[in-house]
Amino acid sequence: MTTLVIAHHDNAELHASTLNTVTAASQIGGDVHVLVAGSGAGAVAEQAAQIAGVTKVLHADADQYNDGISIEIANLVVSLAGDYSHIMAGSTTSGKDMLPRVAALIDSSQISDIMAVDSADTFKRPIYAGNAIATIKSSDSTIVLTVRPTGFDAAEMGGSAEVSSIEGPAVDGTTSVVGRELTVSERPDLGAADIVVSGGRGVGSAENFKIIEGLADKLGAAFGASRAAVDAGYVPNDYQVGQTGKVVAPNLYIAVGISGAIQHLAGMKDSKVIVAINKDEEAPIFQVADYGLVADLFEAVPELVEAL
Repeated sequence: MTTLVIAHHDNAELHASTLNTVTAASQIGGDVHVLVAGSGAGAVAEQAAQIAGVTKVLHADADQYNDGISIEIANLVVSLAGDYSHIMAGSTTSGKDMLPRVAALIDSSQISDIMAVDSADTFKRPIYAGNAIATIKSSDSTIVLTVRPTGFDAAEMGGSAEVSSIEGPAVDGTTSVVGRELTVSERPDLGAADIVVSGGRGVGSAENFKIIEGLADKLGAAFGASRAAVDAGYVPNDYQVGQTGKVVAPNLYIAVGISGAIQHLAGMKDSKVIVAINKDEEAPIFQVADYGLVADLFEAVPELVEAL
Protein backbone atom coordinates (compact mmCIF):
# COMPACT_ATOMS: atom_id res chain seq x y z
CA MET A 1 0.00 0.00 0.00
CA THR A 2 1.52 3.28 -1.16
CA THR A 3 0.04 6.78 -1.19
CA LEU A 4 0.88 9.49 -3.72
CA VAL A 5 0.66 13.08 -2.44
CA ILE A 6 0.56 15.81 -5.08
CA ALA A 7 2.63 18.74 -3.82
CA HIS A 8 1.23 22.26 -3.94
CA HIS A 9 3.95 24.80 -4.78
CA ASP A 10 4.88 27.84 -6.86
CA ASN A 11 8.04 26.34 -8.44
CA ALA A 12 10.11 27.99 -5.72
CA GLU A 13 8.62 26.97 -2.38
CA LEU A 14 6.47 24.16 -1.04
CA HIS A 15 3.04 25.28 0.20
CA ALA A 16 2.32 24.53 3.86
CA SER A 17 -0.80 22.50 2.96
CA THR A 18 1.45 19.77 1.55
CA LEU A 19 2.80 19.08 5.05
CA ASN A 20 -0.73 18.57 6.38
CA THR A 21 -1.55 16.28 3.47
CA VAL A 22 1.55 14.16 4.17
CA THR A 23 0.38 13.74 7.77
CA ALA A 24 -2.97 12.45 6.53
CA ALA A 25 -1.20 10.10 4.12
CA SER A 26 1.02 8.77 6.93
CA GLN A 27 -2.06 7.89 8.99
CA ILE A 28 -3.27 5.61 6.20
CA GLY A 29 -0.16 3.46 6.55
CA GLY A 30 2.35 2.21 4.02
CA ASP A 31 4.83 4.29 2.05
CA VAL A 32 4.25 7.93 1.16
CA HIS A 33 5.50 9.33 -2.15
CA VAL A 34 5.30 13.02 -3.10
CA LEU A 35 4.89 14.22 -6.68
CA VAL A 36 6.47 17.59 -7.53
CA ALA A 37 5.37 18.64 -11.01
CA GLY A 38 6.76 21.97 -12.14
CA SER A 39 9.33 23.82 -14.19
CA GLY A 40 12.63 24.62 -12.54
CA ALA A 41 11.21 23.30 -9.27
CA GLY A 42 14.26 21.37 -8.12
CA ALA A 43 14.37 23.31 -4.85
CA VAL A 44 10.77 22.28 -4.14
CA ALA A 45 11.64 18.62 -4.73
CA GLU A 46 14.49 18.93 -2.24
CA GLN A 47 12.15 20.51 0.31
CA ALA A 48 9.65 17.67 -0.19
CA ALA A 49 12.43 15.12 0.35
CA GLN A 50 13.04 16.58 3.80
CA ILE A 51 9.48 15.97 5.03
CA ALA A 52 9.45 13.32 7.74
CA GLY A 53 7.54 10.23 6.66
CA VAL A 54 8.10 10.69 2.93
CA THR A 55 9.92 7.72 1.39
CA LYS A 56 10.26 8.95 -2.20
CA VAL A 57 9.87 12.15 -4.22
CA LEU A 58 8.92 12.02 -7.90
CA HIS A 59 10.12 15.12 -9.73
CA ALA A 60 8.58 15.89 -13.11
CA ASP A 61 10.27 18.93 -14.62
CA ALA A 62 8.80 20.20 -17.88
CA ASP A 63 7.52 23.43 -19.39
CA GLN A 64 3.88 22.23 -19.44
CA TYR A 65 3.88 22.12 -15.62
CA ASN A 66 5.17 25.65 -15.16
CA ASP A 67 1.75 27.26 -14.71
CA GLY A 68 0.18 24.44 -12.70
CA ILE A 69 -2.46 23.79 -15.39
CA SER A 70 -4.80 21.18 -13.97
CA ILE A 71 -5.25 19.05 -17.08
CA GLU A 72 -1.50 18.70 -17.63
CA ILE A 73 -0.85 17.64 -14.03
CA ALA A 74 -3.93 15.40 -13.99
CA ASN A 75 -2.67 13.52 -17.06
CA LEU A 76 0.67 13.04 -15.30
CA VAL A 77 -1.01 11.72 -12.15
CA VAL A 78 -3.19 9.35 -14.17
CA SER A 79 -0.07 7.92 -15.82
CA LEU A 80 1.24 7.06 -12.35
CA ALA A 81 -2.03 6.02 -10.72
CA GLY A 82 -1.66 2.28 -11.31
CA ASP A 83 1.20 2.12 -8.81
CA TYR A 84 -0.76 3.65 -5.92
CA SER A 85 -3.53 2.64 -3.52
CA HIS A 86 -4.32 6.26 -2.62
CA ILE A 87 -3.89 9.61 -4.37
CA MET A 88 -4.15 12.75 -2.24
CA ALA A 89 -3.93 16.52 -2.54
CA GLY A 90 -4.76 19.38 -0.23
CA SER A 91 -8.17 21.06 -0.49
CA THR A 92 -6.55 24.11 -2.04
CA THR A 93 -7.69 25.91 -5.16
CA SER A 94 -5.33 23.84 -7.30
CA GLY A 95 -6.09 20.56 -5.54
CA LYS A 96 -9.84 21.00 -5.89
CA ASP A 97 -9.41 21.82 -9.58
CA MET A 98 -7.00 19.05 -10.51
CA LEU A 99 -7.90 15.97 -8.46
CA PRO A 100 -11.54 15.57 -9.59
CA ARG A 101 -10.16 15.27 -13.14
CA VAL A 102 -7.92 12.44 -11.94
CA ALA A 103 -10.81 10.69 -10.20
CA ALA A 104 -12.96 10.86 -13.33
CA LEU A 105 -10.20 9.59 -15.60
CA ILE A 106 -9.45 6.54 -13.42
CA ASP A 107 -13.15 5.93 -12.62
CA SER A 108 -12.80 6.53 -8.89
CA SER A 109 -15.31 8.21 -6.55
CA GLN A 110 -13.40 11.08 -4.97
CA ILE A 111 -13.85 11.74 -1.26
CA SER A 112 -13.47 15.48 -0.70
CA ASP A 113 -12.19 17.53 2.21
CA ILE A 114 -11.39 14.69 4.61
CA MET A 115 -10.65 15.75 8.18
CA ALA A 116 -9.83 12.37 9.75
CA VAL A 117 -8.53 8.94 8.72
CA ASP A 118 -10.33 6.02 10.40
CA SER A 119 -8.61 3.32 8.35
CA ALA A 120 -7.10 2.77 4.92
CA ASP A 121 -10.55 2.83 3.29
CA THR A 122 -12.65 4.87 5.75
CA PHE A 123 -12.54 8.63 6.24
CA LYS A 124 -14.46 11.43 7.89
CA ARG A 125 -15.52 14.62 6.14
CA PRO A 126 -17.74 17.57 7.15
CA ILE A 127 -21.15 18.05 5.54
CA TYR A 128 -23.91 20.64 5.94
CA ALA A 129 -21.39 23.44 6.52
CA GLY A 130 -19.68 21.42 9.23
CA ASN A 131 -22.83 20.73 11.25
CA ALA A 132 -22.52 17.00 10.66
CA ILE A 133 -19.60 14.65 10.05
CA ALA A 134 -20.01 11.91 7.44
CA THR A 135 -18.02 8.66 7.66
CA ILE A 136 -17.26 7.43 4.14
CA LYS A 137 -15.96 3.97 3.21
CA SER A 138 -14.49 3.50 -0.26
CA SER A 139 -14.27 0.28 -2.27
CA ASP A 140 -12.27 1.83 -5.13
CA SER A 141 -9.03 0.13 -6.10
CA THR A 142 -7.36 3.55 -6.08
CA ILE A 143 -8.85 5.94 -3.53
CA VAL A 144 -8.76 9.63 -4.45
CA LEU A 145 -8.91 12.16 -1.61
CA THR A 146 -8.63 15.88 -1.00
CA VAL A 147 -7.49 16.80 2.50
CA ARG A 148 -8.72 19.66 4.68
CA PRO A 149 -5.37 21.08 5.89
CA THR A 150 -6.82 22.32 9.19
CA GLY A 151 -7.82 18.75 10.08
CA PHE A 152 -4.23 17.51 10.36
CA ASP A 153 -1.05 18.78 11.99
CA ALA A 154 1.78 19.72 9.68
CA ALA A 155 4.39 16.99 9.18
CA GLU A 156 7.79 17.64 10.68
CA MET A 157 10.90 18.23 8.60
CA GLY A 158 14.07 16.21 8.94
CA GLY A 159 13.53 13.43 6.42
CA SER A 160 15.88 12.35 3.66
CA ALA A 161 13.81 10.77 0.91
CA GLU A 162 15.14 9.74 -2.49
CA VAL A 163 14.39 12.15 -5.35
CA SER A 164 13.70 10.50 -8.71
CA SER A 165 13.23 12.34 -11.98
CA ILE A 166 10.33 11.13 -14.11
CA GLU A 167 8.98 11.88 -17.58
CA GLY A 168 5.36 12.83 -18.05
CA PRO A 169 2.96 12.13 -20.93
CA ALA A 170 2.81 14.28 -24.03
CA VAL A 171 1.62 17.85 -23.72
CA ASP A 172 -2.18 18.13 -23.82
CA GLY A 173 -2.13 21.76 -24.95
CA THR A 174 -5.90 22.34 -24.82
CA THR A 175 -5.58 24.79 -21.92
CA SER A 176 -3.23 27.71 -21.42
CA VAL A 177 -2.82 30.55 -18.94
CA VAL A 178 -3.62 33.91 -20.52
CA GLY A 179 -3.17 36.08 -17.43
CA ARG A 180 -3.09 36.29 -13.66
CA GLU A 181 -4.32 38.81 -11.13
CA LEU A 182 -2.39 38.29 -7.93
CA THR A 183 -3.03 39.93 -4.58
CA VAL A 184 0.37 40.73 -3.07
CA SER A 185 0.52 41.24 0.68
CA GLU A 186 3.26 41.50 3.26
CA ARG A 187 0.95 39.96 5.83
CA PRO A 188 1.08 36.21 6.63
CA ASP A 189 -0.77 33.80 4.35
CA LEU A 190 -4.38 33.53 5.45
CA GLY A 191 -4.48 29.74 5.31
CA ALA A 192 -1.32 29.23 7.38
CA ALA A 193 -1.26 32.18 9.82
CA ASP A 194 -1.12 31.73 13.61
CA ILE A 195 -3.38 34.76 14.11
CA VAL A 196 -6.24 35.90 11.86
CA VAL A 197 -8.24 39.12 12.23
CA SER A 198 -11.45 39.20 10.18
CA GLY A 199 -14.04 41.89 9.59
CA GLY A 200 -17.68 41.57 8.57
CA ARG A 201 -20.47 43.64 7.13
CA GLY A 202 -20.72 45.45 10.45
CA VAL A 203 -17.49 47.28 9.59
CA GLY A 204 -19.61 49.29 7.19
CA SER A 205 -17.31 50.24 4.32
CA ALA A 206 -14.01 49.61 2.57
CA GLU A 207 -12.62 52.76 4.21
CA ASN A 208 -13.59 51.50 7.67
CA PHE A 209 -11.73 48.23 7.03
CA LYS A 210 -8.51 50.16 7.66
CA ILE A 211 -9.41 49.84 11.34
CA ILE A 212 -9.38 46.04 11.01
CA GLU A 213 -6.16 46.12 9.01
CA GLY A 214 -4.55 48.24 11.74
CA LEU A 215 -5.36 45.59 14.35
CA ALA A 216 -4.04 42.83 12.09
CA ASP A 217 -0.78 44.72 11.49
CA LYS A 218 -0.34 45.37 15.21
CA LEU A 219 -0.66 41.63 15.91
CA GLY A 220 1.34 40.50 12.88
CA ALA A 221 -1.79 38.68 11.80
CA ALA A 222 -3.37 37.65 8.52
CA PHE A 223 -6.36 39.66 7.38
CA GLY A 224 -9.71 38.05 6.56
CA ALA A 225 -13.35 38.88 5.98
CA SER A 226 -16.80 37.36 5.91
CA ARG A 227 -18.63 36.68 2.65
CA ALA A 228 -21.04 39.51 3.46
CA ALA A 229 -18.14 41.96 3.53
CA VAL A 230 -16.73 40.58 0.28
CA ASP A 231 -20.11 40.67 -1.46
CA ALA A 232 -20.55 44.28 -0.30
CA GLY A 233 -17.28 45.14 -2.06
CA TYR A 234 -15.39 46.12 1.07
CA VAL A 235 -12.46 43.74 0.37
CA PRO A 236 -11.34 41.39 -2.45
CA ASN A 237 -12.58 37.80 -2.35
CA ASP A 238 -9.01 36.56 -1.65
CA TYR A 239 -9.71 37.44 1.99
CA GLN A 240 -12.95 35.49 2.34
CA VAL A 241 -13.13 33.02 5.21
CA GLY A 242 -15.96 30.51 5.21
CA GLN A 243 -17.60 27.59 3.48
CA THR A 244 -17.11 29.15 0.03
CA GLY A 245 -13.84 30.87 0.98
CA LYS A 246 -10.79 29.72 2.87
CA VAL A 247 -10.96 27.35 5.84
CA VAL A 248 -8.62 28.48 8.62
CA ALA A 249 -7.71 27.14 12.04
CA PRO A 250 -5.21 29.59 13.59
CA ASN A 251 -4.22 29.71 17.25
CA LEU A 252 -6.18 32.97 17.56
CA TYR A 253 -9.13 34.14 15.43
CA ILE A 254 -10.56 37.61 16.06
CA ALA A 255 -13.96 38.27 14.46
CA VAL A 256 -14.91 41.94 14.32
CA GLY A 257 -18.37 43.01 13.22
CA ILE A 258 -19.18 39.47 12.07
CA SER A 259 -22.60 38.12 13.02
CA GLY A 260 -21.57 34.49 12.61
CA ALA A 261 -23.61 33.08 9.73
CA ILE A 262 -23.29 29.31 9.49
CA GLN A 263 -21.27 29.57 6.28
CA HIS A 264 -18.66 31.71 8.01
CA LEU A 265 -18.50 29.49 11.09
CA ALA A 266 -17.75 26.51 8.83
CA GLY A 267 -14.51 28.21 7.82
CA MET A 268 -13.13 29.18 11.23
CA LYS A 269 -14.77 27.31 14.10
CA ASP A 270 -11.78 24.94 14.46
CA SER A 271 -9.59 27.88 15.55
CA LYS A 272 -7.91 27.26 18.90
CA VAL A 273 -9.15 30.52 20.49
CA ILE A 274 -11.97 32.62 19.05
CA VAL A 275 -12.54 36.24 20.07
CA ALA A 276 -15.67 38.07 18.91
CA ILE A 277 -16.40 41.81 18.99
CA ASN A 278 -19.97 42.72 18.07
CA LYS A 279 -22.50 45.23 19.35
CA ASP A 280 -25.35 42.68 19.00
CA GLU A 281 -25.28 40.46 22.06
CA GLU A 282 -27.55 37.96 20.26
CA ALA A 283 -25.11 37.49 17.37
CA PRO A 284 -24.52 33.75 16.64
CA ILE A 285 -20.74 34.32 16.68
CA PHE A 286 -20.88 34.44 20.48
CA GLN A 287 -22.05 30.81 20.56
CA VAL A 288 -18.64 29.63 19.32
CA ALA A 289 -16.46 32.39 20.80
CA ASP A 290 -14.13 31.69 23.72
CA TYR A 291 -14.13 35.40 24.52
CA GLY A 292 -16.87 37.80 23.53
CA LEU A 293 -17.02 41.58 23.78
CA VAL A 294 -20.37 43.29 23.26
CA ALA A 295 -19.23 46.71 22.11
CA ASP A 296 -19.11 49.17 19.24
CA LEU A 297 -16.17 48.03 17.12
CA PHE A 298 -15.33 51.63 16.21
CA GLU A 299 -14.57 52.26 19.88
CA ALA A 300 -13.30 48.85 20.97
CA VAL A 301 -10.82 48.15 18.16
CA PRO A 302 -8.91 51.47 18.40
CA GLU A 303 -8.75 51.00 22.19
CA LEU A 304 -7.40 47.49 21.68
CA VAL A 305 -4.78 48.70 19.19
CA GLU A 306 -3.70 51.41 21.59
CA ALA A 307 -3.44 48.96 24.48
CA LEU A 308 -1.37 46.59 22.35
